[in-house]
Formats: sequence, structure tokens, C-alpha cells
Amino acid sequence: MDWLQALILGIVQGLTEFLPISSTGHLYLGRHLFGLDDAGLFLDTMLHLGTLIAVLIVYRREIVTVIRQPFGPLARLTIIGTIPTAIIGFTFKDFFEEVAVSGVTIGWEFLITGTILWWADTLKERGSKKLSSITTADALIIGTFQGVAILPAISRSGLTIAAALFRGIDKAEAAYFSFFLSIPAIAGAVLLSTVDLLRGRTEALPLSSLLIATVMSALCGYIAIRWMIRLLQRGSLKGFAVYVWLLGLIVLFAQWTGFF
Repeated sequence: MDWLQALILGIVQGLTEFLPISSTGHLYLGRHLFGLDDAGLFLDTMLHLGTLIAVLIVYRREIVTVIRQPFGPLARLTIIGTIPTAIIGFTFKDFFEEVAVSGVTIGWEFLITGTILWWADTLKERGSKKLSSITTADALIIGTFQGVAILPAISRSGLTIAAALFRGIDKAEAAYFSFFLSIPAIAGAVLLSTVDLLRGRTEALPLSSLLIATVMSALCGYIAIRWMIRLLQRGSLKGFAVYVWLLGLIVLFAQWTGFF
């Protein structure tokens, strides 16, 4: 992986992690086009480290609050929402890795993401629940959606925001909780990948390229979080739905013709 490829992949990861269009799906396509398929999950996870840095910066005050109030509502909801994600991730880890490597379902997953986004957008004006009103059931359902989003082209941010909207949560609060809930999920993925690296199960990459990719991922991730929260306050998810529908159809056509 040279510096230009690292730069592009960092930008792609940073933007697509928090836009509801699937960062993992886009990274799979980017790695395939650059001939970096062997880089695998470790590259993806280190790029996710950049977006983890971005969300930690954006939510630095909230993180301090959670540390000071470990039994407060935000900490409690985050733990509850993380439980189903962790259960799904650990239970189906091998299956998710196999699907991610093969990419055989990626086109269909983009189509599913678009359908969920479109459906959720029709409900976005109905929700009025604030963070203080989010229940245990709400957090469990949102966390379950996040667990399902481990599939490569199912958007984590898209599904968690959609799940929050389905539960009647205000759209701005939906984005707020979705992005905050990503912190333990991304941190866990980075930790697991690091363990795999130490065991020699993943391929090491040039340090300079990896640094470029991580920095660009963090910078673009920060921009994407800020922009997405503002968008949800007044905009629509349907544009993202149309985009991933078109991308899914292109991927399916490319697989059918043997290009992928």
C-alpha cells in the first residue's frame, strides 16, 4: 500500500463510517480496486482506529461525564446497547470474517441498507424522545441493529440511526446516541484485530502508509460526524438510500459479469 492509496482509503473510511452508507463495504471495494485484498481486516480495523479518534474528540465532554458518573444514564445506555453487539460479534465472528473476505453478499447488503434508510426516513418526523427518555428496550434494539451491521455492506451508523427512529427517538438524539455507541464497538474491533496481529493472523503494513491512512480517517471522520448531526436536524436520509441502491446494483452487475 503506497501513500496515495493510504490517503484515499483514509478519506473513504473517515467519511463513510458516520455517513449511513457502510464504511466496511466501501473499504472492501477500495481494497479490491487497489489490489489490496490481502491486507484484510487489520487494514480495515486500523482505519477504524482513525474514526475512533474522531468520535473521541467530538464526544470528549460526554466521555468525561461517563468517567465521572459511571452509573449515569449515558453510561448505562451505552453498556446496555453494547451487550447485544458484543454477543452477535463474538458468536458469529468467523462467519462475519468469511463473508467480509469473500464479498459475495456485498451488493445485496447495500440494497438492504438503502431500503432500511428509506423506510426510517419516512418515520423521522414522528420521533420526539430525548436521551433521558431512552429505555432499556430501546438501547437493546439499537445495539442489536449495530451487531447485525458487522456484515460488510450493512451500515452501522445507518442501522443504529434507523433503529432509534423506529423507536420514536428524536432524529438529532438518534445520531447523537448512534455515534456515541460506536465508541465501544470500534474500540473492541481494534482490540480484537491487535490480538490477531500478535498471533500472526493478519498482515502487517508499511508504518508510514498506515499512519497516513489513520490520520486522514480521523480528520474526515470528525468532519462527517459534525456534518451528519446537522443534516439529521433538517435533512433527509433518502439521498443516501438512493446512493447505496445504485452502488449495490453496480456491484451485483460487476459480480455477474465477472469483474469482481
